[in-house]
Amino acid sequence: MYLTGVGPSRAKVLKEETGIHTVGDLALYFPFKHIDRTRIYYAHELTADMPFVQLRGRILSFEQEGKGRKQRLVAHFTDGHGVVDLVWFNGHKYVQNSYKLEHEYIVFGKPTYFNGRFNITHPDIDDASTLTLSTMGMQPFYSIPEKAKKRGMTSRTIERLTNTLFRQNSISFPETLAESIVHRLLLMDREQAVRTMHYPESADQLSRASYRLKLEELFYIQLGILGVAKKRQEEVHGIPCPRVGTHFLRFFHDRLPFTLTGAQKRVIKEMQADMKSGRQMNRLLQGDVGSGKTLVALMVMLLAIDNGLQTCIMAPTEILAEQHLATFRKMLGDMPLRVELLTGIVKGKKRKAVLEGLSSGEIHILVGTHAIIEDGVEFKNLGLVIIDEQHRFGVAQRARLWKKNVVPPHVLVMTATPIPRTLAMTLYGDLEVSIIDELPPGRKPITTVHRYENRIMSVYDGIRHEVALGRQVYVVYPLITESEKLSLKNLEEGYDTLCQVFPDYKISKVHGRMKAADKDAEMQRFASGETQILVSTTVIEVGVNVPNASVMVIENAERFGLAQLHQLRGRVGRGAEQSYCILVTKYELSAETRKRIQIMTETNDGFEIAEADLKFRGPGDLEGTAQSGTAFELRVANLARDGQIVQLARETAREVIEQDPLRQSPCYALCWQHLAELGREGQDWSLIL
Repeated sequence: MYLTGVGPSRAKVLKEETGIHTVGDLALYFPFKHIDRTRIYYAHELTADMPFVQLRGRILSFEQEGKGRKQRLVAHFTDGHGVVDLVWFNGHKYVQNSYKLEHEYIVFGKPTYFNGRFNITHPDIDDASTLTLSTMGMQPFYSIPEKAKKRGMTSRTIERLTNTLFRQNSISFPETLAESIVHRLLLMDREQAVRTMHYPESADQLSRASYRLKLEELFYIQLGILGVAKKRQEEVHGIPCPRVGTHFLRFFHDRLPFTLTGAQKRVIKEMQADMKSGRQMNRLLQGDVGSGKTLVALMVMLLAIDNGLQTCIMAPTEILAEQHLATFRKMLGDMPLRVELLTGIVKGKKRKAVLEGLSSGEIHILVGTHAIIEDGVEFKNLGLVIIDEQHRFGVAQRARLWKKNVVPPHVLVMTATPIPRTLAMTLYGDLEVSIIDELPPGRKPITTVHRYENRIMSVYDGIRHEVALGRQVYVVYPLITESEKLSLKNLEEGYDTLCQVFPDYKISKVHGRMKAADKDAEMQRFASGETQILVSTTVIEVGVNVPNASVMVIENAERFGLAQLHQLRGRVGRGAEQSYCILVTKYELSAETRKRIQIMTETNDGFEIAEADLKFRGPGDLEGTAQSGTAFELRVANLARDGQIVQLARETAREVIEQDPLRQSPCYALCWQHLAELGREGQDWSLIL
């Protein structure tokens, strides 16, 4: 608040809208790009594809154009080589009072071509007599939230404040990395790196500063994660499960629905080794949609049961929990094991019986939703916890499962959303990772095609053909009802259209606003084959298993991210028949959207799609990666682009832990001290489970 140019009012905006509370926060609020301000352009050199330019010249006149909300102030600006219009949509009075006619200014902004003339909207304007371009160098640009913009905050505001801060030299940035690490990796020192991030002298210098700060940020994430993992291995003993008993062997020899793939056998052996070791298993199981994770989960449960333990699996939705229950009971058949369900709709006598069965040990497998972690749900001897679609649960929710037994149970976390390697190392770096990278035998790759909405009749012909063969069809919409703001297809309108196009078919519809019982009833009608077409929003994205469904039609596919499209596509291709995914879009698509659609049509590999999705959208946007309960906010590193730095940071952190396991070496005292300070500031990167 006492920094020159801030004051109480601006301090409040900075605090509430950008999270800047102190001068230290301001110094670490890094720009997202820099523009070279040493070059002056002439008006006749401008082209519409230029990102930013600056001109030196005079304002000839001001005039108001348009009416009402479309009213704008236009200044006609010339540099002697042409005329450019400077345009403001608000702040007219301030602009006219601030800038004089015929005075020389330097104007900076992005040029656009409109009505036969170049214009620059809301330009930066500086007095030419006070702005020295040679000292401007590379001008920083800061990301400003919309609410902050409405309260008068601009990138230039932040720039002026950081300039004042560094000019006054009122803050220092002491080193946080051990001298040996800085020296060995040839890193810029921290003081220089922070200042350079705002005001670099060259692109090369900016690159070195960025590399230094990215490595520091990722190093402390990895040091925290690996430190917790090592501590847990040393201190948290698991329940030994040395036996491969009668339940597992009987299921393996008599009940397997199909021959296990090599990948399934491998991951089961990895989990068996964990559970035999006497350490607590903490393992992440990644497998693409349809790869057979559920079967693996059941077989690992049988290993635990053969060692006298109870097991549970927690799913994010009641539909998925009920589906797991039906699948387990069908697979186990007449085996003498009790499998029960516990969700929000299990009430009264049934709930009481389940709770009694858990506390007495009569229930071997409990399938449920977050109802499992409620107080009052007590196991006799819980030995294995499986968390399905883990990203739907927060850290605190998952941690409560640990307390359901005196000795923490083994933990298996499953996801059908393949996680890119750099993200897995960061988010789940304290978990061992198992990957099922084969599909069960007999599964055919799904054929994915792109169709524009003006060819929807050919899509309907394809639906008729598949239904005539006895198959079923999903049709997914992005919205439930019509939106005034978005020109998108909606479920209610689509349902009516499909009823008219296919009067002889029975059609179900499912969406998030329906009551759970109604939703389940409609899903059951489709699963049983009573209805041929299921019209839905993305509520069917996870876990719905109807092997007879062979077609997935996704309307307005341009509105979905790659991970979501891949999840939706995974609802088909679960039987032996050829399946199809049809991506329906409008014709006008951005280059990025076309690339997304192209990736979907070219590959079924979930890991390849996940890597592409990370590059397109960044880690914070990937579904399931913004972990509830963790401070997953990177200041400078980008997991989509900095994979090599993540790897180096992890290797460096591992070396520190191996060389200084007791955290007593003077060489690494600075590292451990800074890690502790980050923990006190609430940046705990390690509590993934």
